[in-house]
Amino acid sequence: MAKIEKKEDLRGRALKAKDLVGYDAGAVVSRTIIQKPVGTVTIFSFDKGQGLSEHTAPFDAMVEILDGEAEIHIDRKPVKVKAGEFIIMPANRPHALKAVKKFKMALIMIKA
Repeated sequence: MAKIEKKEDLRGRALKAKDLVGYDAGAVVSRTIIQKPVGTVTIFSFDKGQGLSEHTAPFDAMVEILDGEAEIHIDRKPVKVKAGEFIIMPANRPHALKAVKKFKMALIMIKA
């Protein structure tokens, strides 16, 4: 079950990305921070065991882990990524995410 956090204008303020979404038991929570035609920045939280099923995207996407630990599969090969680390998921290659422990991430997608 995905939950979407409320929208408010965050421009011009010092913020901690990991504080922009909370954890919700048994759920994935997302909050879009920037949404433009050329790309998006979205903050997610995943409860332990939650994830995103395998899919592809037509452009590269960067995931930075803000809290906890995730297992990210690219071409069905797992990579553990922990708080303070990031990974780039290549365009047009299958990828999936799973919460080893509950975790928060920033997803940055640039389309142009």
